[in-house]
This record gives sequence, C-alpha cells and structure tokens, in this order.
Amino acid sequence: MIPVPPGTPRKKAAVAGPRKRTRGTPLPSERLDELQKIIVTCLEDDKAENVVALDLAGRASFADRMVIATGLADRQISAMAMHLEDKLSAAGLKRIQIEGSGGSDWVLIDAGDIVIHLFKPEAREMYALERMWGPDLDEEPVPPG
Repeated sequence: MIPVPPGTPRKKAAVAGPRKRTRGTPLPSERLDELQKIIVTCLEDDKAENVVALDLAGRASFADRMVIATGLADRQISAMAMHLEDKLSAAGLKRIQIEGSGGSDWVLIDAGDIVIHLFKPEAREMYALERMWGPDLDEEPVPPG
C-alpha cells in the first residue's frame, strides 16, 4: 500500500514537489517577433519608460523572449497590464496570466513564450533582470594577460 500524504490538496502538492512544466511546440521566430512588436508598441503607447526586449532562446526553459518596462505609478502599471492583455488576446493569445496587478511594484505577465515584467523604478533597479538575463553574461571571460 502506498502511503498517502496527510492534509489538504495544497499540502499534498507541496509534499509531491513541483510539477515539471511541459511546454507545447515553441512559436516560430516570426510569430515571436510579431508579438514582441505588439508588446513594445503597446508599452510605448502607454508611456512606459526604458522598454527592453531580451532574447532568451536557448538560455531559459520558461520563455524565449522577455520584455521589461518601467511605469511610474501603480495605476499606470495596472493600465499597461490590462492593455497588454487586450492586445495579446486580440492577436490570438488566449492563455495570458497576470500576477501582481493589484497594486504592487512588479507585475508579471506570462504570455507563454514571452514574459513581460512591469516595474516601478526602485523595484526594477533592485531586481536588475537586464543584468541577470542580458547578453553580456553570455560572453566568455577574458583571461588576464
């Protein structure tokens, strides 16, 4: 007999450990380019500051692209998230998940192969995702002399 972990379904899931995320077939790069352009244009229309798009293909298992932008106020960031959800839905993406849109320093939008981070300036500086995922980290260190 297999022992059954006690407790609620949530506790049982915690005991079982994280599920492995299986991703469907990746989107073609032309489709990713199209979606990235929609995202960047929407953010620029909403007056987002310092919009940065990073290519994560082959470097991350959770997404192929990442877009990072800064908003100055909670309302602006929430509005940017809502507008992005509308634009991406109109572009054919149906499973868009948004975390933190209830007035926080960081909103995460998971659009499948593209992940969007909307930050307040202080939070963006603290988390420094551009430095963590930027292309300069892929370069080999130059040996001295």
